[in-house]
Amino acid sequence: MSAPHHFIPSTDQDLAEMLAAVGVRSFDDVLSPIPEAVRKDSALTLPPQLTEPEAIRLLRRRAGDNHADALSFLGAGMYDHTIPSALDALLQRSEFYTAYTPYQAEVSQGTLQAVYEFQTMVSELFGMDVANASVYDGASALTEAILLAHAHTRRNRVVFAGSVHPYYRAVFESSTVGLGLQSVDAATRDGGASPDAVRALVDDRTACIVIQQPNFYGLIEDIPPLAGIAHAAGALVIVSADPIAVSLLEAPGKQGADIVIGEGQSLGIAPSFGGPALGLFAVREELKRRLPGRLVGRTLDSRGQQAFVLTLQTREQHIRREKATSNICTNENLMALAATIYLSLVGPQGLRAVAETCAQNAHYTADRIGGLAGYRLAYRRPFFQEFVVECPVPAREVVTRLWERDRILAGVDMAAFGEEPKRLMIAVTERRNRADIDALVEALASVH
Repeated sequence: MSAPHHFIPSTDQDLAEMLAAVGVRSFDDVLSPIPEAVRKDSALTLPPQLTEPEAIRLLRRRAGDNHADALSFLGAGMYDHTIPSALDALLQRSEFYTAYTPYQAEVSQGTLQAVYEFQTMVSELFGMDVANASVYDGASALTEAILLAHAHTRRNRVVFAGSVHPYYRAVFESSTVGLGLQSVDAATRDGGASPDAVRALVDDRTACIVIQQPNFYGLIEDIPPLAGIAHAAGALVIVSADPIAVSLLEAPGKQGADIVIGEGQSLGIAPSFGGPALGLFAVREELKRRLPGRLVGRTLDSRGQQAFVLTLQTREQHIRREKATSNICTNENLMALAATIYLSLVGPQGLRAVAETCAQNAHYTADRIGGLAGYRLAYRRPFFQEFVVECPVPAREVVTRLWERDRILAGVDMAAFGEEPKRLMIAVTERRNRADIDALVEALASVH
């Protein structure tokens, strides 16, 4: 039987057998979890064959619909930071810009050295002893960190202290089904972690506590008291850290963290509709043999010259799967290289300057908005570059009106995360200047 479409080899019978195997009647049933509002109910309207110049003109016109020049105050895990022009000029050189990850990295000393430099930078930034070559993103990095703590302590209880990103929680829950892990949430106080609430949940079954710095609401957490509670019970401390924020704050490793993970998108990687991203992962020395993914080490070759090698290879590509530290058997090498170039270009002082500008811009914005009639800050705790405001009307209305009228992306409607419908989360990075911020404030003032 021939295939029904030119470029799809499966026959109608093949498709029917696959649908039966997963327990549905049709492909529409497979799509049923996707809300109907975002599903197209008709065939794509495509133009006839185009010449190359015609295709380029069409794509440029369509790209113009993205409104790339809009003022963005979006955050909630993906941030609009400045990317130095030199970064792409270096990253897109042919010797770098190959597959997203090198499957035979051993044959390229240049690739291995770049990864080694990345690991060194992440370790120094987080105040930790060892970092790996990266994992997929911040959410999967958190799941891997929890699995590491579970394997190391042989305990199965996870305490989430304070407000951890709900998407990170969702990835953890879906990735660990059937593994016997139990998670509990400590009640928050004014949007942040409460030591008393954490202490009430931590016991001799606890593998780890999880802290986000800054937390999901942009608030700065006080890590040492929470770390003390965990260590007293023999549990590990996992901190999900913003790499730009920690250049201004004390490194998590100096505050008692045993494992520090994070999302590296802010280090020279464009938001790009949500990806690709970059998972950062660092641990204390005693946990290095449990690191997931790749790890590059430096040694001497037979001639006494410096050489870089993949070391402690506990990935499932190299050993029996049941003995592997992780099923993540690769890394985001190109994104890690982008972060390495970014950190090299800005340097320690430049990174701190970026963080200071973000914090100053955010606090100026919060002060201006707090002075508007009907608006107020939702929390009183210190924050970094992101904060939540209570609006006089539902946040969805604010977002819609500012976009349609002013082409301003005002922030994130917190109702999407099950929060109060009048709450709006606003992120202000170094890319926004005073005129941008004043434009936002003026636009908000007209919504009441």
